[in-house]
Amino acid sequence: MGSLRSVVLAGGGTGGHIYPLLAFADCLRRHDPGVRVTCLGTPKGMENELIPPHGYDLRQIPAYQLPRSVNMNLMRTPDRMWKAARAAGKVIDEVRADVVIGFGGYVSVPAYLAAWRRELPIVIHEVNVPPGVANRLGMRFTKNLALGFPHQPQQAESLRDGRVVGVPLRRGITGLDRHAQRAAARQHFGLHPDLPTLFVAGGSSGARSINLAVAGAAKSLAYAGIQVLHVIGARNEPVSVPADLPVPYVTLPYLSQIELGYAAADLMLARGGAMTCAEVAAVGLPTVYVPYPHSNQEQKRNALPVVEAGGGLLVDDSEMTAGWVEQNIIPLIRDPRRLYAMGNAAAAYGRRDGDEALLDFVYEAVAR
Repeated sequence: MGSLRSVVLAGGGTGGHIYPLLAFADCLRRHDPGVRVTCLGTPKGMENELIPPHGYDLRQIPAYQLPRSVNMNLMRTPDRMWKAARAAGKVIDEVRADVVIGFGGYVSVPAYLAAWRRELPIVIHEVNVPPGVANRLGMRFTKNLALGFPHQPQQAESLRDGRVVGVPLRRGITGLDRHAQRAAARQHFGLHPDLPTLFVAGGSSGARSINLAVAGAAKSLAYAGIQVLHVIGARNEPVSVPADLPVPYVTLPYLSQIELGYAAADLMLARGGAMTCAEVAAVGLPTVYVPYPHSNQEQKRNALPVVEAGGGLLVDDSEMTAGWVEQNIIPLIRDPRRLYAMGNAAAAYGRRDGDEALLDFVYEAVAR
């Protein structure tokens, strides 16, 4: 394994880009506490809330949404993009970067351009099919393509030559022993130590159907002896839950330590974002996936392989109702043998070494 003096990490906009960036930054620091880690972000991105609290240097550069069709914005894109690339280049020069590693989001494009002009090694990490527009552009400048999941090169021609390394995950996830930490996690949320527990977390947006379905089934779940830990999502409306339930139904707007929810749960109900799929598979948590419907179906493609491996169930958003929860989730969560088999299948599909595997890949790219 080699060594790096200075690394620039680019990724922003959504947690799906930022969380693996942070996990990889932590991995870099574990291997070499002296390495300089510089993150690129935009003034308005979610990265401003997430990266500085973790102790990493975040530099803001202008970044522009890339148009997907031919229009006047496309005519202006080259000028805007080179302006952003010049800003990224100033940061790269200042920190004397050895390599630029991009995780997607519009901020990655100027970083790729600036590194390409300087003939610096570029590594791209992609978790979706089809790949995001920023990483698709970046792939024109480098062959160093790292992938999060084994299904990606099978489903997209453009990803055929990528190497599957897994998804970098935080140590709080990769070091999680759900069984050993279950009692403490349930106590943390005020849950009963021995009741079957459904963990619901549909994300900060786009989870309204899940929220309404589970809240609508609250009485049926409770009288079946099933307690619920329900993360509503910071951008979603509060849900109405009966106050006189015989078992706990705990609601939270947001949960920063998601691993506590995983530890408390016997079964999860979630969307199919790439990070969610990587995390729940890594910790062996059986999950019912309800992919976000208003997209190019990448969430369904994320969830399908672990479902086919036996680690979860897949349900269309249009079918996610209180009745579906009552008819399907109640019998499932009360079947410990089935949950045990699903958990083992999920864990066999998932991997916990994505950060280390990506670091090996980066060292190879720099050596080349």
